Amino acid sequence: MKNDLINDSVNDSISDWVLLQQDNRGVYTLTLNRPDSFNALSSEMISALQAALDTVKADASARAVVLAAQGKAFCAGHNLKDMAATPQLDFYQALFAQCSRMMMAIAALPVPVLARVQGLATAAGCQLVAQCDLAVAAPGARFATSGISYGLFCATPSVPLVRSLQPKRAMQMLLTGEFVDASTALQDGLVNAVAADDSPQALDAAVEALIAQIINKPRVALQMGKELFYRQQGLGLEAAYQLAGQTMAVNMMEPCAQEGVQAFVDKRKPRW
Repeated sequence: MKNDLINDSVNDSISDWVLLQQDNRGVYTLTLNRPDSFNALSSEMISALQAALDTVKADASARAVVLAAQGKAFCAGHNLKDMAATPQLDFYQALFAQCSRMMMAIAALPVPVLARVQGLATAAGCQLVAQCDLAVAAPGARFATSGISYGLFCATPSVPLVRSLQPKRAMQMLLTGEFVDASTALQDGLVNAVAADDSPQALDAAVEALIAQIINKPRVALQMGKELFYRQQGLGLEAAYQLAGQTMAVNMMEPCAQEGVQAFVDKRKPRW
């Protein structure tokens, strides 16, 4: 992806499967680079994406990640041809475990991850969108957990999907395999915004509108907030409040919060 609003300072690749760029603000763009296979999540693609996420995690200057894709599709999910060619339980278990680790790495990343979606995002590709912290779609983007249409319930995609959508809406997608357009995905909460039109420029502008709001906030506060967001989902109400209260107390001891609160008292902008 080339975004004219961002000045590239790094242009590298992870085994050519995933292109990696970083701008001078610390915003990384990871671009799935197998358009001929609709950026399917083969074992190689998952490994490359895991390596790219690990690169971002190791960079203390990173501020956000944009997950993008080359070609007409964002991601068509797992490569069914590979799966059909290797009908072995241990192969399937290893593939889904590898993919689950990569998805959890997105949640564990200390900076927000935003999906930039064009074209199709189906099955594990829809899972990838749901797993990202935020998502922006082109108007022509379409989403589906379509495995059921081939006799395979999208079990792993259901994990982030049911955490993003209302349960009955998620179940409808999972049980029917129906395609959902971008406006419906916005209404259902699968994406945060829909670009003005299907041009790459409009999609980049919609992505940048969200990224710009994120990176002017202190990284430490965003990191604490993201970690809390996912940890408290699996807790009961009392435990969630205990964790949240402790997180806020620790956050308040950070210089960025002290400055932010003082700026509020002084009726001025924070000087971060």
